Amino acid sequence: MGILSGNPSDEPLHYGEVFGIWTNLATNNGLIAAYQTFFNHTGDDDLKKIIEEAVQCMEDESKQLEKILKVNAVGLPPAPPARPVARLEDIPVGARFNDPEICAALSMDVAAGLVACSQAMGMSIREDIGMMYGQFHTSKAQLGAKLLKLSKSKGWLVPPPLHVDFPEKH
Repeated sequence: MGILSGNPSDEPLHYGEVFGIWTNLATNNGLIAAYQTFFNHTGDDDLKKIIEEAVQCMEDESKQLEKILKVNAVGLPPAPPARPVARLEDIPVGARFNDPEICAALSMDVAAGLVACSQAMGMSIREDIGMMYGQFHTSKAQLGAKLLKLSKSKGWLVPPPLHVDFPEKH
């Protein structure tokens, strides 16, 4: 039996998988701190729930990623400290992120995360790693759908030019 023909979790990671996992963990670490800050700036309760869900999702991902790196003797990336809770009223108005900006930032991060998960799935030769990123992708797609629905319902979505006038057919 070859080195890549047994239990996937017993197979070695290739360098691309290691880099993808390490980078994913480093990104999650930074985004968790950023989203904790966004939470402090958010006035909308629906957006707060989505931010909490996003943080929980990334924390769950990070546990899986850390375990894989540790089992494979790869050092973990640095993580910033958790952000303290602050009252929105204590943040000067001119220094605050507003809710539409926060929602747009989360939406951009989700879109980038979907691409990163797709890339990780495509380059993985270990089935368990590819499946893990498939699960991450599904979670991010669901989060993205919630953000889009929220943006539309709150009037925060700024669409690109819409194609509404169709030329008449001759």
